[in-house]
Amino acid sequence: MEKQIKELMNEQILEKAAKSFGTELSDLKYVGGFQNFVYEYTKLGNPYILRITYSSHRSADQVNGELEWVLYLDQHGVSVSKPILSCSGSYVEIVNLEGSYFVIASFEKAPGSKIFYPECMNNDTLSEMCGEITGRIHELSRRYVPSRQKFKRHEWTENSYLKNIKRFIPSDQERVIEQYEQLVSEIHLLKKEHTYGLIHGDINVGNFHVDDQKLTLFDFDECQYSWYEEDIAVQLFYIVYVVLNDSIPEREEQARRFLEYFLKGYQRHTVMSEVSLCNLSLFLRLREFIVYIGMHRSFDFSQLNDWTSTYLKESRDRLEQGVSIVEDFL
Repeated sequence: MEKQIKELMNEQILEKAAKSFGTELSDLKYVGGFQNFVYEYTKLGNPYILRITYSSHRSADQVNGELEWVLYLDQHGVSVSKPILSCSGSYVEIVNLEGSYFVIASFEKAPGSKIFYPECMNNDTLSEMCGEITGRIHELSRRYVPSRQKFKRHEWTENSYLKNIKRFIPSDQERVIEQYEQLVSEIHLLKKEHTYGLIHGDINVGNFHVDDQKLTLFDFDECQYSWYEEDIAVQLFYIVYVVLNDSIPEREEQARRFLEYFLKGYQRHTVMSEVSLCNLSLFLRLREFIVYIGMHRSFDFSQLNDWTSTYLKESRDRLEQGVSIVEDFL
Protein backbone atom coordinates (compact mmCIF):
# COMPACT_ATOMS: atom_id res chain seq x y z
CA MET A 1 0.00 0.00 0.00
CA GLU A 2 1.32 3.42 -0.88
CA LYS A 3 3.05 5.17 2.03
CA GLN A 4 1.01 8.35 1.59
CA ILE A 5 -2.25 6.40 1.86
CA LYS A 6 -1.10 4.84 5.13
CA GLU A 7 -0.30 8.28 6.43
CA LEU A 8 -3.91 9.37 5.79
CA MET A 9 -5.25 6.71 8.14
CA ASN A 10 -5.75 7.86 11.72
CA GLU A 11 -7.80 6.93 14.78
CA GLN A 12 -10.56 9.36 13.89
CA ILE A 13 -11.16 7.63 10.56
CA LEU A 14 -10.96 4.21 12.19
CA GLU A 15 -13.45 5.24 14.85
CA LYS A 16 -15.93 6.48 12.23
CA ALA A 17 -15.49 3.28 10.24
CA ALA A 18 -16.03 1.10 13.30
CA LYS A 19 -19.12 2.98 14.50
CA SER A 20 -20.73 2.85 11.06
CA PHE A 21 -20.97 -0.93 11.52
CA GLY A 22 -21.90 -0.90 15.19
CA THR A 23 -18.58 -1.57 16.82
CA GLU A 24 -15.86 0.40 18.61
CA LEU A 25 -12.30 1.36 17.72
CA SER A 26 -11.02 -0.66 20.68
CA ASP A 27 -12.66 -3.79 19.24
CA LEU A 28 -10.78 -3.64 15.93
CA LYS A 29 -7.87 -6.03 15.42
CA TYR A 30 -5.66 -5.31 12.41
CA VAL A 31 -5.21 -8.45 10.32
CA GLY A 32 -3.35 -7.08 7.30
CA GLY A 33 -4.14 -6.12 3.77
CA PHE A 34 -2.14 -5.42 0.65
CA GLN A 35 -4.17 -2.71 -1.01
CA ASN A 36 -6.79 -2.24 1.73
CA PHE A 37 -6.81 -1.89 5.51
CA VAL A 38 -8.43 -5.04 6.93
CA TYR A 39 -9.59 -5.51 10.52
CA GLU A 40 -11.44 -8.19 12.47
CA TYR A 41 -14.02 -7.52 15.17
CA THR A 42 -16.71 -9.38 17.11
CA LYS A 43 -20.31 -8.26 17.54
CA LEU A 44 -22.95 -10.19 19.49
CA GLY A 45 -20.57 -13.13 19.61
CA ASN A 46 -20.07 -13.31 15.84
CA PRO A 47 -16.81 -12.53 14.00
CA TYR A 48 -16.75 -9.96 11.19
CA ILE A 49 -14.26 -8.33 8.86
CA LEU A 50 -14.04 -4.56 8.39
CA ARG A 51 -12.35 -3.38 5.19
CA ILE A 52 -11.26 0.18 4.53
CA THR A 53 -10.42 1.12 0.94
CA TYR A 54 -8.93 4.38 -0.27
CA SER A 55 -10.77 5.98 -3.19
CA SER A 56 -7.67 5.99 -5.40
CA HIS A 57 -7.78 2.19 -5.33
CA ARG A 58 -11.54 1.66 -5.67
CA SER A 59 -14.37 4.17 -5.94
CA ALA A 60 -17.58 3.74 -3.96
CA ASP A 61 -19.33 2.61 -7.16
CA GLN A 62 -16.65 -0.01 -7.80
CA VAL A 63 -17.01 -1.37 -4.27
CA ASN A 64 -20.80 -1.41 -4.64
CA GLY A 65 -20.30 -3.39 -7.84
CA GLU A 66 -18.12 -5.90 -6.02
CA LEU A 67 -20.58 -6.34 -3.15
CA GLU A 68 -23.56 -6.68 -5.50
CA TRP A 69 -21.71 -9.50 -7.30
CA VAL A 70 -20.93 -11.26 -4.01
CA LEU A 71 -24.56 -11.01 -2.89
CA TYR A 72 -25.69 -12.43 -6.24
CA LEU A 73 -23.40 -15.43 -5.77
CA ASP A 74 -24.64 -15.95 -2.22
CA GLN A 75 -28.26 -15.79 -3.34
CA HIS A 76 -27.51 -18.55 -5.85
CA GLY A 77 -25.95 -20.86 -3.29
CA VAL A 78 -22.23 -20.13 -3.61
CA SER A 79 -20.37 -20.18 -0.28
CA VAL A 80 -18.94 -16.67 0.00
CA SER A 81 -18.19 -14.22 2.80
CA LYS A 82 -21.31 -12.03 2.67
CA PRO A 83 -21.24 -8.26 3.09
CA ILE A 84 -23.41 -6.95 5.93
CA LEU A 85 -25.49 -3.80 6.23
CA SER A 86 -24.20 -0.83 8.18
CA CYS A 87 -26.12 0.85 10.98
CA SER A 88 -27.68 3.15 8.38
CA GLY A 89 -28.80 0.23 6.22
CA SER A 90 -26.15 0.51 3.50
CA TYR A 91 -23.53 -1.98 2.35
CA VAL A 92 -21.04 0.84 1.74
CA GLU A 93 -20.17 3.76 4.00
CA ILE A 94 -17.98 6.75 3.13
CA VAL A 95 -15.53 8.66 5.32
CA ASN A 96 -14.72 11.88 3.49
CA LEU A 97 -11.34 13.57 3.35
CA GLU A 98 -10.35 16.74 1.59
CA GLY A 99 -10.53 15.83 -2.09
CA SER A 100 -10.82 12.07 -1.51
CA TYR A 101 -12.46 9.50 0.76
CA PHE A 102 -12.30 6.06 2.30
CA VAL A 103 -14.85 3.36 1.41
CA ILE A 104 -15.94 1.18 4.33
CA ALA A 105 -17.45 -2.29 3.98
CA SER A 106 -17.93 -5.17 6.38
CA PHE A 107 -18.32 -8.91 5.87
CA GLU A 108 -19.19 -12.02 7.78
CA LYS A 109 -15.94 -13.79 8.60
CA ALA A 110 -15.66 -17.03 6.64
CA PRO A 111 -15.91 -20.13 8.85
CA GLY A 112 -12.97 -22.48 9.11
CA SER A 113 -9.33 -21.69 8.45
CA LYS A 114 -6.80 -21.29 5.66
CA ILE A 115 -4.81 -24.19 4.24
CA PHE A 116 -1.29 -22.94 3.63
CA TYR A 117 1.78 -24.41 1.95
CA PRO A 118 2.74 -27.21 1.79
CA GLU A 119 -0.62 -28.69 2.93
CA CYS A 120 -2.45 -27.13 -0.04
CA MET A 121 -0.10 -28.78 -2.54
CA ASN A 122 -1.13 -32.12 -4.03
CA ASN A 123 -4.28 -31.89 -1.92
CA ASP A 124 -6.73 -33.61 -4.25
CA THR A 125 -9.82 -32.90 -2.15
CA LEU A 126 -8.95 -29.20 -1.96
CA SER A 127 -8.25 -29.04 -5.71
CA GLU A 128 -11.65 -30.55 -6.46
CA MET A 129 -13.35 -28.12 -4.07
CA CYS A 130 -11.63 -25.21 -5.83
CA GLY A 131 -12.86 -26.52 -9.16
CA GLU A 132 -16.38 -26.92 -7.81
CA ILE A 133 -16.74 -23.33 -6.57
CA THR A 134 -14.97 -21.85 -9.62
CA GLY A 135 -17.26 -23.75 -11.99
CA ARG A 136 -20.35 -22.52 -10.15
CA ILE A 137 -19.12 -18.93 -10.26
CA HIS A 138 -18.39 -19.08 -13.99
CA GLU A 139 -21.76 -20.62 -14.80
CA LEU A 140 -23.52 -17.89 -12.79
CA SER A 141 -21.34 -15.21 -14.37
CA ARG A 142 -22.88 -15.97 -17.77
CA ARG A 143 -26.24 -14.75 -16.48
CA TYR A 144 -25.12 -11.90 -14.27
CA VAL A 145 -26.03 -8.29 -15.10
CA PRO A 146 -25.21 -5.40 -12.70
CA SER A 147 -28.19 -3.43 -11.45
CA ARG A 148 -26.65 -0.18 -12.68
CA GLN A 149 -24.09 0.56 -15.35
CA LYS A 150 -21.97 2.54 -12.87
CA PHE A 151 -21.62 -0.59 -10.74
CA LYS A 152 -20.11 -2.59 -13.60
CA ARG A 153 -16.64 -3.77 -12.67
CA HIS A 154 -13.54 -2.99 -14.71
CA GLU A 155 -12.04 -4.97 -17.57
CA TRP A 156 -8.87 -7.04 -17.05
CA THR A 157 -6.69 -4.42 -18.74
CA GLU A 158 -7.53 -2.00 -15.89
CA ASN A 159 -5.69 -4.10 -13.32
CA SER A 160 -3.71 -1.56 -11.28
CA TYR A 161 -0.44 -3.49 -11.56
CA LEU A 162 -0.68 -3.94 -15.31
CA LYS A 163 -1.55 -0.28 -15.83
CA ASN A 164 1.55 0.74 -13.86
CA ILE A 165 4.07 -1.73 -15.25
CA LYS A 166 6.36 1.02 -16.58
CA ARG A 167 6.20 2.82 -13.25
CA PHE A 168 7.32 -0.13 -11.13
CA ILE A 169 9.57 -2.19 -13.44
CA PRO A 170 13.10 -0.72 -13.79
CA SER A 171 13.71 1.00 -17.12
CA ASP A 172 16.61 -1.32 -17.96
CA GLN A 173 14.19 -4.27 -18.21
CA GLU A 174 13.03 -3.36 -21.72
CA ARG A 175 12.61 -7.02 -22.69
CA VAL A 176 10.11 -7.58 -19.86
CA ILE A 177 8.01 -4.65 -21.09
CA GLU A 178 8.19 -5.83 -24.72
CA GLN A 179 7.03 -9.33 -23.81
CA TYR A 180 4.20 -7.92 -21.73
CA GLU A 181 2.93 -5.81 -24.63
CA GLN A 182 3.14 -8.82 -26.95
CA LEU A 183 1.23 -10.98 -24.46
CA VAL A 184 -1.56 -8.41 -24.15
CA SER A 185 -1.86 -8.36 -27.95
CA GLU A 186 -2.18 -12.16 -28.01
CA ILE A 187 -4.85 -12.17 -25.30
CA HIS A 188 -6.87 -9.52 -27.13
CA LEU A 189 -7.15 -11.94 -30.07
CA LEU A 190 -8.95 -14.58 -28.02
CA LYS A 191 -12.64 -15.15 -28.67
CA LYS A 192 -14.98 -14.05 -25.88
CA GLU A 193 -17.98 -16.24 -26.70
CA HIS A 194 -19.09 -18.20 -23.62
CA THR A 195 -15.69 -17.84 -21.92
CA TYR A 196 -15.68 -14.18 -20.88
CA GLY A 197 -17.43 -12.61 -17.93
CA LEU A 198 -17.10 -11.43 -14.35
CA ILE A 199 -14.55 -13.48 -12.40
CA HIS A 200 -13.13 -13.47 -8.87
CA GLY A 201 -9.70 -12.58 -10.21
CA ASP A 202 -7.55 -13.71 -7.29
CA ILE A 203 -8.52 -17.16 -6.02
CA ASN A 204 -5.64 -18.48 -3.93
CA VAL A 205 -5.06 -20.11 -0.55
CA GLY A 206 -5.08 -16.70 1.16
CA ASN A 207 -8.60 -15.94 -0.04
CA PHE A 208 -10.65 -18.87 1.18
CA HIS A 209 -11.29 -20.84 4.35
CA VAL A 210 -12.13 -24.53 4.62
CA ASP A 211 -14.41 -25.89 7.31
CA ASP A 212 -15.73 -29.46 7.42
CA GLN A 213 -15.20 -30.05 3.68
CA LYS A 214 -16.78 -26.70 2.80
CA LEU A 215 -14.82 -23.98 1.05
CA THR A 216 -15.87 -20.35 1.62
CA LEU A 217 -14.43 -17.76 -0.74
CA PHE A 218 -13.75 -14.13 0.15
CA ASP A 219 -11.83 -11.00 -0.94
CA PHE A 220 -13.49 -10.17 -4.25
CA ASP A 221 -11.60 -6.86 -4.43
CA GLU A 222 -9.97 -7.96 -7.72
CA CYS A 223 -13.17 -9.12 -9.41
CA GLN A 224 -13.14 -8.02 -13.04
CA TYR A 225 -14.29 -8.90 -16.53
CA SER A 226 -11.93 -11.35 -18.15
CA TRP A 227 -11.73 -14.81 -19.68
CA TYR A 228 -12.72 -17.58 -17.28
CA GLU A 229 -9.37 -19.18 -18.03
CA GLU A 230 -7.70 -16.41 -16.01
CA ASP A 231 -9.54 -17.47 -12.83
CA ILE A 232 -8.21 -21.00 -13.34
CA ALA A 233 -4.68 -19.98 -14.30
CA VAL A 234 -4.37 -17.88 -11.13
CA GLN A 235 -5.05 -20.95 -9.00
CA LEU A 236 -2.70 -23.12 -11.04
CA PHE A 237 0.03 -20.48 -10.78
CA TYR A 238 -0.09 -20.28 -6.99
CA ILE A 239 -0.06 -24.07 -6.64
CA VAL A 240 3.20 -24.37 -8.62
CA TYR A 241 5.09 -21.09 -8.19
CA VAL A 242 6.60 -22.10 -4.85
CA VAL A 243 8.57 -24.85 -6.64
CA LEU A 244 11.73 -23.36 -8.12
CA ASN A 245 13.42 -24.30 -11.39
CA ASP A 246 15.66 -26.97 -9.88
CA SER A 247 12.51 -29.10 -9.48
CA ILE A 248 10.69 -28.51 -12.77
CA PRO A 249 9.50 -32.16 -13.01
CA GLU A 250 7.90 -31.81 -9.58
CA ARG A 251 6.22 -28.57 -10.67
CA GLU A 252 4.85 -30.19 -13.84
CA GLU A 253 3.54 -33.21 -11.96
CA GLN A 254 1.93 -30.96 -9.38
CA ALA A 255 0.25 -28.90 -12.12
CA ARG A 256 -1.15 -31.97 -13.88
CA ARG A 257 -2.44 -33.41 -10.61
CA PHE A 258 -4.07 -30.12 -9.60
CA LEU A 259 -5.86 -29.77 -12.96
CA GLU A 260 -7.04 -33.39 -12.95
CA TYR A 261 -8.94 -32.95 -9.69
CA PHE A 262 -9.82 -29.28 -10.25
CA LEU A 263 -11.58 -30.18 -13.52
CA LYS A 264 -13.56 -32.94 -11.80
CA GLY A 265 -15.21 -30.28 -9.68
CA TYR A 266 -15.31 -27.58 -12.35
CA GLN A 267 -16.99 -29.66 -15.05
CA ARG A 268 -19.89 -30.58 -12.80
CA HIS A 269 -21.14 -27.07 -13.54
CA THR A 270 -19.64 -25.91 -16.83
CA VAL A 271 -17.53 -27.17 -19.70
CA MET A 272 -13.78 -26.60 -20.10
CA SER A 273 -12.84 -26.95 -23.78
CA GLU A 274 -9.46 -28.03 -25.12
CA VAL A 275 -9.00 -24.53 -26.54
CA SER A 276 -9.55 -23.01 -23.09
CA LEU A 277 -7.07 -25.45 -21.55
CA CYS A 278 -4.45 -24.39 -24.09
CA ASN A 279 -5.16 -20.73 -23.30
CA LEU A 280 -4.11 -21.29 -19.68
CA SER A 281 -0.48 -20.73 -20.70
CA LEU A 282 -1.27 -17.14 -21.71
CA PHE A 283 -2.94 -16.40 -18.39
CA LEU A 284 -0.20 -18.11 -16.40
CA ARG A 285 2.17 -15.60 -18.00
CA LEU A 286 -0.23 -12.75 -17.25
CA ARG A 287 -0.39 -13.73 -13.56
CA GLU A 288 3.39 -13.90 -13.40
CA PHE A 289 3.59 -10.36 -14.75
CA ILE A 290 1.16 -9.19 -12.05
CA VAL A 291 3.15 -10.92 -9.30
CA TYR A 292 6.46 -9.65 -10.68
CA ILE A 293 5.18 -6.07 -10.85
CA GLY A 294 3.69 -6.36 -7.36
CA MET A 295 7.00 -7.54 -5.93
CA HIS A 296 8.82 -4.61 -7.52
CA ARG A 297 6.18 -2.26 -6.17
CA SER A 298 6.26 -3.47 -2.57
CA PHE A 299 9.49 -5.31 -1.74
CA ASP A 300 12.69 -3.90 -0.27
CA PHE A 301 15.22 -5.48 -2.63
CA SER A 302 18.04 -5.02 -0.11
CA GLN A 303 16.34 -7.42 2.31
CA LEU A 304 15.16 -10.33 0.15
CA ASN A 305 15.51 -13.88 1.42
CA ASP A 306 17.13 -16.59 -0.70
CA TRP A 307 13.86 -18.04 -2.03
CA THR A 308 12.53 -14.64 -3.11
CA SER A 309 15.81 -13.65 -4.78
CA THR A 310 15.91 -16.91 -6.70
CA TYR A 311 12.26 -16.68 -7.68
CA LEU A 312 12.66 -13.11 -8.98
CA LYS A 313 15.61 -14.11 -11.15
CA GLU A 314 13.79 -17.13 -12.56
CA SER A 315 10.62 -15.09 -13.06
CA ARG A 316 12.45 -12.41 -15.02
CA ASP A 317 14.02 -15.07 -17.22
CA ARG A 318 10.61 -16.60 -17.99
CA LEU A 319 9.00 -13.24 -18.69
CA GLU A 320 11.80 -12.21 -21.04
CA GLN A 321 11.64 -15.55 -22.87
CA GLY A 322 7.84 -15.45 -23.16
CA VAL A 323 7.24 -18.80 -21.43
CA SER A 324 4.84 -19.69 -18.62
CA ILE A 325 5.87 -20.97 -15.21
CA VAL A 326 4.80 -24.47 -16.19
CA GLU A 327 4.60 -25.59 -19.82
CA ASP A 328 3.81 -29.30 -19.62
CA PHE A 329 0.57 -29.45 -17.62
CA LEU A 330 -1.86 -31.21 -19.98
